[in-house]
Amino acid sequence: MRGVVMYAPGDVRVEERADAKIIEPTDAVIRVTAACICGSDLWPYRGIEKLAGPTPMGHEYVGVVEQVGAQVRNVQVGDFVVGSFVASDNTCEICQAGYQSRCIHNVMMGSEGTQAELARIPLADGTLVPTPGAPSADLVPSLLAASDVLGTGWFAAVAAEAGPGKTIAVVGDGAVGLSAVLAARQLGAERVIVFSRHPERQALAREFGATDVIEERGDVGAAKVKELTGGYGAHGVVEAVGTEESMWQAIRSARPGGYVGYVGVTHGVQLDGLDLFFTGVHLHGGPAPVRRFLPELIQLIWDRKIDPGKVFDRTLPLEDAAEGYRAMDERRATKVLLTL
Repeated sequence: MRGVVMYAPGDVRVEERADAKIIEPTDAVIRVTAACICGSDLWPYRGIEKLAGPTPMGHEYVGVVEQVGAQVRNVQVGDFVVGSFVASDNTCEICQAGYQSRCIHNVMMGSEGTQAELARIPLADGTLVPTPGAPSADLVPSLLAASDVLGTGWFAAVAAEAGPGKTIAVVGDGAVGLSAVLAARQLGAERVIVFSRHPERQALAREFGATDVIEERGDVGAAKVKELTGGYGAHGVVEAVGTEESMWQAIRSARPGGYVGYVGVTHGVQLDGLDLFFTGVHLHGGPAPVRRFLPELIQLIWDRKIDPGKVFDRTLPLEDAAEGYRAMDERRATKVLLTL
């Protein structure tokens, strides 16, 4: 099968890989219909995360089930499925509490590499959710978004306590941040403030429901949130970047007693305990339990109530994945969809 492999920072190739196959009786193999490049894939691309040799890439996916293991019961060959970027059994106590991404048996799908023609899905019964039928082509991008960025943005908005009457600020205007804007409005937030310096991302944020745009960053940006909220700060803030500056920007944009939902994969973030102590904010986040939200998100997409696939502003064939990585790295694209 053809698949994307990263050899070194900036060195992405599409080459022949061994076909995905059933290893455990709880596995399924899907033929990938669409995959995409994640902002977190740029950390190793930029050399910030180290690679241990050539690495298959990708953890977001939708596709059609081709094979199932002997113990798989919830999905069948021929089902069109969406799965989380973390495989989970969906039965352990952690899963039942709604934190499937931290399942005691979790498998990070990046270890399988889903930017490929075929993908092995561990723990298929707990990970894959079939759609109501075969989707029309125009729904595929939105269903793919549900696999990670939409589910992650949704979790971030939930962690930030988005709801009726609330003001929610969003730090980060990438695909996750934009999805968090959409989620916050769907959850009933009255006001959604997004930090963004990119006109095309500002426009999509407004289409998704943002009411205010702030171009300033850091403490200056946080001060603007306070100014817009009568000196109080936002009820909740989404942090969707993962740097120390963005984390403090989120914390300082929240009012005392407010909530920060952090989902940016952190790199080099250190929080001074005393400074944090006097903010009085709630911090909650980590790898999003996308599986918790998939049934609801799939139905919203199926019923055409939301269109999160608009975060994809570039579509390329799998063979051109290297250009997709370059485009995202150089900020010529917000998020790249790979067709197979």
